[in-house]
Amino acid sequence: MSTPQATPNPPGSAGARGGESALSAARQSATPAVKAAAQAATQWRGQPGALLPILHDVQDQLGCIPADAVPTIAEALNLSRAEVHGVVSFYPHFRTEPAGQHVLEVCRAESCQAMGAEGLADHARQALGCDFHGTTSDGTVTLEPVYCLGLCAQSPAVMLDGKPHARVTPDKLDRILDRAMQRTQEATA
Repeated sequence: MSTPQATPNPPGSAGARGGESALSAARQSATPAVKAAAQAATQWRGQPGALLPILHDVQDQLGCIPADAVPTIAEALNLSRAEVHGVVSFYPHFRTEPAGQHVLEVCRAESCQAMGAEGLADHARQALGCDFHGTTSDGTVTLEPVYCLGLCAQSPAVMLDGKPHARVTPDKLDRILDRAMQRTQEATA
């Protein structure tokens, strides 16, 4: 899917929906989602294809792309809210709700599938008590599918909190998760 090409309002123009003055007001907003969206839009809106970098920035800052951020992004790029929402909902990386304290990504690509990733995914779903795109009831782990971690020769692979793990078995996955939970408990103690 190609992303809509944004036509930013030139600096100082009013634009179709308020332009620079609206963006300036949004940067001063007390709503974190609006403020984060305005800051990201200010940084990226002059660049071709600015929508994806803006969405990444907002998610990096807030852990998700809240619905409150969408109108600000749409206005800054002169896009409709539906166009922005369409991009957010199309890419599995973007989420509209905050993730758990830990994000476990299980590779779903062919190489990992051939080496037992389906059984590993089943084990992860059962151990965590949630499906893909879900979060454990205590909010500690979000389970996500990923379609290649680049560890094809060492399949199956997972990534936990941005750190890849290769040749993962159900037992190894349990150990990886246990260590993450211990670190979380130690950090809160």
